[in-house]
This record gives sequence, C-alpha cells and structure tokens, in this order.
Amino acid sequence: MSTSFHPDEKGFYGPYGGAYIPEMLIPNIENLKKKYLKILNSDSFRKNFKTLLEDYAGRPTPLYYATRLSEHYGSNIWLKREDLAHTGSHKINNTIGQILLAQEMGKKRIIAETGAGQHGVATATVCALMGLKCVVYMGETDIERQAPNVARMKMLGAEVKTAISGSRTLKDATNEALRDWIANPLNTYYLIGSVVGPHPYPDLVARLQSVISGEMQWQLRNKTGKAEPDYVVACVGGGSNAAGSFYHYLDTPEVKLIGAEASGQGLTTGKTAASIALGETGIIHGSMTYLMQNDDGQITEPYSISAGLDYPGIGPLHAWLNQTGRAKYLSVTDQEALDAALRLTRKEGIIPALESAHALAALDQLELKPEENVIVTISGRGDKDMKTYMEKLKLR
Repeated sequence: MSTSFHPDEKGFYGPYGGAYIPEMLIPNIENLKKKYLKILNSDSFRKNFKTLLEDYAGRPTPLYYATRLSEHYGSNIWLKREDLAHTGSHKINNTIGQILLAQEMGKKRIIAETGAGQHGVATATVCALMGLKCVVYMGETDIERQAPNVARMKMLGAEVKTAISGSRTLKDATNEALRDWIANPLNTYYLIGSVVGPHPYPDLVARLQSVISGEMQWQLRNKTGKAEPDYVVACVGGGSNAAGSFYHYLDTPEVKLIGAEASGQGLTTGKTAASIALGETGIIHGSMTYLMQNDDGQITEPYSISAGLDYPGIGPLHAWLNQTGRAKYLSVTDQEALDAALRLTRKEGIIPALESAHALAALDQLELKPEENVIVTISGRGDKDMKTYMEKLKLR
C-alpha cells in the first residue's frame, strides 16, 4: 500500500476516501473529477485566484509572534492569523477557489452546508461577489447558537434553510445539501466547506487551503531563517484548516503535525465529537473514513461546544495521517478550549473562534522546548462565539 499523503486517481488516501455516492450524483462527480485539476492548473484560474486572495480576501495573513504566549509556554509560539482574512476565517480561501471553478463549469446556483456559519458566510460572500444564487443549509441548533453569522448570510442575499433532523447540526446540514444536489443536478454546484465528502472534494479543498502552509514557509523563513517549524498545530472538525496548514509539510517528517479534535464533555461521556479517538472505519457523506458509530453501524450524534467541530467523522486525509502516524491528533474538552481562548485573549488581545481555541489548548499537551518554533493556526475570529464565551466564562 502506498504511503503517499496525496490521493490516488480514485481519490483514496490509503484505504480512506473514494466516492460512495447515489447513482444520480455520479454524472456530477465524474464531471468535477475530469475538470477540477485542469481548471486549477490553468493560467487564468491561477491569476484570478491569486488576485482575489490578495485584493479581496486580504492575503497573505500575518504570521504573528505571540510574545506573552511564548513566555507562558517557554517556547516560540507563532500564530497564523486566518482570523484576519475577509469574512473572519480561512473559509474564504476555499470559497473563492470553488466559485471560480463553478463559474468555469457554467453553474448558476450554489449550495453549501455550514456549522459554525463561517463557511456559509464565505459562500454567501463569493456568491454576492459573482452574482450567483446561494442556498446555505444549517442545523437548527447551530442557527440558534451562531445567530450573528446567520444574519450575515441573509444580509449577503443567501437563503438559509434549516436542517431539523438528528442533532440539527453540521452532519444534518450536509445531509440536506446532498439531497438538494440530487434533486437539482444540472444547474447546481455543491460548494463543500471541508476536506470531506466524495472524491475529488477532499483533494480540491486541501489544494485551495494549501495557501495557508505555502505562506507559512516563506513567512517563517523571513522571520527566523528557517522555512520549517518544529510543530504545526490546527483544530480538526472535517479538517480543512488543518489540511491547509499541514499541506506543504506533509512530506517533511521533521515537522510535527498536530490536530486538535473536540472531545466535548469528555471521551467517556457520550457528549463528544472525537471521531479519531473513538471512531471506526465507515462511510459518511460519500467517503470512507473514521466516524463515530454504534455497534449496529449507525452514526452517533456528535457534540462540541464549538459548532464547527461537532461532526461525527473526519476527512479521509486526516484518517490516513493518523493511521500512518504522520500526524498526531489530540482530544480537547470544552473547558480546555474555553480556558485557552481566555488565555490568548488576556495575553495577546486576540479573541479566537471556539474552533481555534481547541488548537490553542493542544499546546498544553505538548512538551515544548525553548528553541522550538510552533505555529498555531487561528482559523477564525471569535465574534460569532461571544454569546457562548459570555455565558460559559461568566463574564457578565
């Protein structure tokens, strides 16, 4: 079996990935498979993508040396500030790329799923930019706890449709988006927000998000003389910001790759989203990967204080990175994430998204040395989570 960290022609990372899809979606997926690499590698796409990332999304995002956080951990902590990108997270990188792809394929209607709302906002943003119809599916639970992002999507002109099945979170929103795509296969493009779903989406999203690690390399070299850090740390739900943060270091084994997944109220409580720690191999949303399931093979409902991390599976790239040992995945509880968020806020004046707070909390589980360089990806800003922070941290 190949130990490559890039998918084969059928979209498999080792045993994970592939395209397990309903017959009605096969033409759409096959069309996308045939075209995505050709379009992504074309001069016109590269030029437009680069221009929009720079002039519209505000890239490159800074690589910031966190002085007081570094003192706290006794190591050199660098923050990759994706929270400073337009719309407030890394999600804009992917949506810009995919909207250009959808336009090239002649699609006029865009659908998306969202949990924390950041991908929904980023999708609604690029649809407004390009004048395309936008429908975003979001779980009822997430609509309630991410109200600011729901308002942003609506202001941008998107139709926000409520998913009311299951736990009414990201998994269920994805189910509804897939049903929509089956019902509207010709004019609709499904703009998936993470490195999940059937091939070629995991590879497509990872390639678009790889701008993160591409910038890390030259930024760290400019600041330290070395392109390779000792650690790269990122939160993992489906895993897009982590895939983008790891991408250019996948074949550089001296760089330790750390993913932080949400263990919720604890691995043994039944209220968790730690799909690598607790999951088994199975199929979810068209991909073979790790997912949380019961003895009968039914998907169990995930839980996390973070709306963007309560997904019962993981992208197939991350499943393979875990199996091969190339990356290590740590579990972080709600309380640990809250504590880490407050620490960053009070020490550096940066309020992170709850998703990013999980990555910050993972630092407490690492044995860091004074000479080491550690990059933590701050995947999003905490505006959307202020209600939760105020309640859980008792800041009223």
